[in-house]
Amino acid sequence: MKRSWQNLIIKNFDEASSSYNKAASLQIPFARLLALECSKRDIPTGLWVDLGSGTGFLANELERLNHNQTVTRIDSSPEMLKQHPSNSETILFDLNLGLPKLSHPPQLIASSFVLHWLHKPEEKLREWFSALAPGGWLAIAIPVKGCFPEWHKAANKADVICTAMSFPSKDSIIKVIKNEHIQLQKLESFTEKSPRITSLLKKFVHIGAHSSPQQSLKVKEWRKLTNAWKISQRTNLYELTWFIQILIAQK
Repeated sequence: MKRSWQNLIIKNFDEASSSYNKAASLQIPFARLLALECSKRDIPTGLWVDLGSGTGFLANELERLNHNQTVTRIDSSPEMLKQHPSNSETILFDLNLGLPKLSHPPQLIASSFVLHWLHKPEEKLREWFSALAPGGWLAIAIPVKGCFPEWHKAANKADVICTAMSFPSKDSIIKVIKNEHIQLQKLESFTEKSPRITSLLKKFVHIGAHSSPQQSLKVKEWRKLTNAWKISQRTNLYELTWFIQILIAQK
C-alpha cells in the first residue's frame, strides 16, 4: 500500500475527529454490540487493547462494562486520540506497520471498523491473533464484501465507476482463524435511510471514511449516479445497506 494512500486516510480521519461521534450512527452501535459480546466472555484481566480506536467509543464501552479494567487505545490519527478521556493510555501507531511494542501479550484485542483500512487485512488479522496471550481473546467488527448494493447497482445502471471502498470477503476473514478457536461469528446487516442521496454519502466525510482508491466522479457523472439510484418502494427513501461481520475467537 502506497504511503500517500495511508497518509490520506490518516488526514481524513484527523479532519473528522470533532464530528465523528455525532455522525457515526453505524459505527457506534456496532462498537457497543462488540463490547457487549465481550462482556459475556470470561476474558482475563491484564492488557486489553483497542486497535484503531478512533475517538475511543469501543474502549470506553469495554471499560464501562468491565469495571477496574483499562483499555489501551491505539490509532494512527493524533486528532482522534485527542478525543479520548485525558487519563486514557493511548499509543499513536500506524497498524499497517504491524503492532506497536506492548508490555505484555494482550488478553484482549478488540477492533471495530478498522481492519478494512489496512493493507492485506487477512494477514493483519492473523498477526493480531498470534500476538494474543495463551487463552486471550480477539473481537472484531468489519464491513465485508456485499456492502452498498444500492450504490453498486446505481453505478452500474449509470455506467459510471463505483467509488465505494472495496471490502474483504466474509469467507476470507473467517478462514484466518481455525474453527476450534471461533466462539462467535455472525453477519449483521444495517440499512441507512435518507430522503437525499447526498445525506447518505456526506456521512462518509463527517466520519473521515471517504478515502477511495478510485478517482472522484465528475459533476456530470455524479448527476447520472443519483438519477440512477432508485428510491426504496418499501420505505420511500434512499437506502444504503452495510454487511458487518462479527467475529470473536479465543486463542
